[in-house]
Amino acid sequence: MKKRILSAAVPFILCFIALVFNCSTTVHAQGITVYQYRRVDPAKMDEFLKRETTYWSKVAQKAIDGGKMTFWAVLAKVGGADELNSPNVLFVNTFPDMDVDLSSVFDAAKVFPDVPMSKMDTYGMSTVISEYYLQAQGWQEVAKVNGDKDFKYIKMNYHNSTDPGSFNAIEIRNWGPFIKAAMDKNQTVQKAWGNAIVLSPTGGSMKFNCLSYDLYPTLQSALLEKWSPDTKFPTTGLDSLQKIAVGPPMTFIYQIVKTATKK
Repeated sequence: MKKRILSAAVPFILCFIALVFNCSTTVHAQGITVYQYRRVDPAKMDEFLKRETTYWSKVAQKAIDGGKMTFWAVLAKVGGADELNSPNVLFVNTFPDMDVDLSSVFDAAKVFPDVPMSKMDTYGMSTVISEYYLQAQGWQEVAKVNGDKDFKYIKMNYHNSTDPGSFNAIEIRNWGPFIKAAMDKNQTVQKAWGNAIVLSPTGGSMKFNCLSYDLYPTLQSALLEKWSPDTKFPTTGLDSLQKIAVGPPMTFIYQIVKTATKK
């Protein structure tokens, strides 16, 4: 799987999460992000990602240029449990207005009128496992960030809390400034951090209601998470997270394959 993902990935020239998960923009104060998890047969992964990067990234770019979206990305999961049945691709779509007609957003025929849908289709090559609606809240990135080199892998941390709003607020207030300083001082190889809250679905059998994400330049740095020996981790406020957290977070690593955002 890893070999297929790497061979299909293309170099991206955009700062990835900073534009979709930026809590300071007016767009994001109102925008909603959709996470769609799909299962793709590993034997078809190369072709799937080829079609997404060749065709659908450009369809998304047109929608973004037209103001119907603000961000699009396709991510490929690295490893994982129960790989035969679990999702291995994550789509991230951010909209300024969720009531937009999606058929007009993803209208490939207008962008590629001479290419038959049979050569562009990826929906038929995959199975949608789940879909969630979220809103971004916190964001920090290393000074002088270089999206080409710094944002290659993302670690998704799925948190379950008795009070997700307070959980994220505590992270933003305490962890955010710390990780920003640590990244700028080269105490960690991590290059960015952010968090978001789940809008829907909630309750019932849902295993998470908020999440955080860490971005890295390499797979090894995402796996090992080395810290400088002189790093002083914060304690103020963070002990409150343990009181409202429902167990440890689930964590998965994804490779950032392709993004589209406003130019």
